[in-house]
Amino acid sequence: MQWFTSLDGWVQALLASLMMYLMTALGASFVFFSKKINKTFLTALTGLAAGIMVAASFFSLLLPAIEQESALPSYITVTLGFALGGAFIVLSDLALSRSSLSFHSIGDKKNALLFLAVTLHNIPEGMSVGVAFAVAPAMGEGGAALSAFLLAVGIAVQNFPEGMCVAFPLRAKGMSPLRSFLFSQGSGAVEIPACVVGALAATAIGGILPWALSFSAGAMIAVVCSELIPECFSGNKTVASAGLIAGFCLMMILDLALG
Repeated sequence: MQWFTSLDGWVQALLASLMMYLMTALGASFVFFSKKINKTFLTALTGLAAGIMVAASFFSLLLPAIEQESALPSYITVTLGFALGGAFIVLSDLALSRSSLSFHSIGDKKNALLFLAVTLHNIPEGMSVGVAFAVAPAMGEGGAALSAFLLAVGIAVQNFPEGMCVAFPLRAKGMSPLRSFLFSQGSGAVEIPACVVGALAATAIGGILPWALSFSAGAMIAVVCSELIPECFSGNKTVASAGLIAGFCLMMILDLALG
């Protein structure tokens, strides 16, 4: 870990984004072995990821945003940034759902919207990790980089079932296992440039850190509320609740104890 924390922020972000992408690809790879998913396992994993991401949004993004100096009072900066991040996801989802484009190459419109929605929300997720690594030196704490890494781990955990959730519907519509895998892993690949861009932009542009951190938190909460929570609670609510609480507690303990 000492070797990792000695790297530049954008390099840390790049390595973390590769881990996140590989988890998407790993989840998607299961399409080569089966057409079905164990729904209880998927519900638990999705709930766990949702809890991790909710906790990370507060402890790894909003709290550091509040502590950063800005031209406006912190409560204004953080509130506006958070609202803009949430609005970005909501408006993007609306634009996708009202699209009149043809999606014959990916099966049908429902599958295409799923693929595009996952790809779209992976961009702010990647940027949030990059920003978290960028803010670590500014916080002057040895645990800040570890906190950013834990955020990346939380997103990586979420990416595993997400890779499945994109690949399996495509396979069920008759797409070959290879094409289903390629589409699914492609939805996660966008996190790599987004992560690096987030780190570089937050480092290069003075005063952007509190805005970027709160924007990322708002986008992440919107993604959790619009995608992960409805998905996992559509199944076994007890398993989903247990997974969500366990994920939140895990991230909170690690962040507070090690950060």
